[in-house]
Amino acid sequence: MQVPLWFALAVVGYLGCKLFRPPLWLVLVLLLGGYLIADSLLAPVIDTAVK
Repeated sequence: MQVPLWFALAVVGYLGCKLFRPPLWLVLVLLLGGYLIADSLLAPVIDTAVK
């Protein structure tokens, strides 16, 4: 069985927000920070570290 990555991340994110109840500002900062880092000079370094 293969699950798309976006679906797995959505489920983990939903469960994390439901169970741990982080503040909304923290969720927004993490999402915005991830978006900005993905388009920065660090993106290739992070990509090789994740793979």
